[in-house]
Amino acid sequence: MKRVIQFSKLFLPMVILSAVVIASGIVGLFVRGVNLGVDFQAGLVEQVRIAPQAFALTYDGPQSVQVSVGQNSIDLVVTGLGGGNRTYSYPFADYPTAASFLEAVAEVPDVAVLDPVAATVPADSLFVDSSRIPRLSEEPFGFHYVSASMEEVSADDVRAALASFAEVSVQTVGDPADRAFQIRISDDGSSGNSGVSLSASLEQALKDAFGETEVAVISSDFSAARFSQSLATQAAVLVAGALLLIFLYAMVRFRWDFALGAVLAIIHDAMIMITFIVWSQMQFTSTTLAAILTIIGYSINDTVVIFDRMRENMRLHPDMTLTEVLNLSQSDCLGRTMITTLTTMLAVFALYFFTSGDIHDFALALIVGLASGVYSTIYIASAFINFVGRFRKDKGFIREREKKPVPDAAGTV
Repeated sequence: MKRVIQFSKLFLPMVILSAVVIASGIVGLFVRGVNLGVDFQAGLVEQVRIAPQAFALTYDGPQSVQVSVGQNSIDLVVTGLGGGNRTYSYPFADYPTAASFLEAVAEVPDVAVLDPVAATVPADSLFVDSSRIPRLSEEPFGFHYVSASMEEVSADDVRAALASFAEVSVQTVGDPADRAFQIRISDDGSSGNSGVSLSASLEQALKDAFGETEVAVISSDFSAARFSQSLATQAAVLVAGALLLIFLYAMVRFRWDFALGAVLAIIHDAMIMITFIVWSQMQFTSTTLAAILTIIGYSINDTVVIFDRMRENMRLHPDMTLTEVLNLSQSDCLGRTMITTLTTMLAVFALYFFTSGDIHDFALALIVGLASGVYSTIYIASAFINFVGRFRKDKGFIREREKKPVPDAAGTV
């Protein structure tokens, strides 16, 4: 006979543990708050690098020269009437240093090189300020670099430079030696062009602190107050709607206590993920919301499988108590639950280790949610059903009604 694990012995301790963890998350909401991304909070999010200028290029010809810095080369695309179109490509394999690139690019008509202070740096380490239009003109267009010999710039240094802003958050991105930072500044939406003005004020404050040519904007994103509030409302409605549909489905297919147990388990998983997000200060974005909805789907899938087995065992073993049926059903499905979760986690771990940015955070949220989903199916949904079953007249049993024998019409008189 298959060994039955006595999960019910840990129902109360695990419920208490979950309550403590969720309570810590609620405390964290007031102590640390949620690290809202620009999707849900009005304001500016910029990624900048405090990096000196290696050199600058200018162009005073009649045509238009576009600059593109890719993973494998630096390209100059010359367009305009009368001169035709031409692309000058400088692969890093052929031009490994800034000096070799500058020597070659100086041969492009009407292009001039200014202030070459770092000619020996690798060409593939060069980057440009994305806030600038990537087009050469008489105004110098700078190329920036970072080397390991430079003095480290900390997030505190950047915060000090932005002390004049009321609400600002600064986080180091990647290796501190890269001098890359994510900066978020809140905005009340009172100005129609607040995105432009905030970005300009931010860049000027950094240039005043670190130098006029020492700041490069890598990316910039702005969300207005009205948009962020609308998105937050839509997200809340979406989650509430998903919970309602799941409750109705489980109530139709099973019973009200099963349905409520399933919804409580899902709410538990969402609260555990929010607790993790609060204390880890992982940015809450639309990608994080997608992870929560994904976990809701995985969690209800596991729960429905367990409930199906419980209903079957209640009919097969009418002499068992509800607690015994719960233990038997959990034991029957444990192997299936673990295999399904582990195989899913293999793919999620691949995303976690081999991606970055929003997908990396999405994978991390899924890892926490998948673990919580297995736990809540076993110890939260089942514990609730076991608790409610104590107050039912039938003690939670579902028995097939006995059918009365039908008299045989051809029987003897």
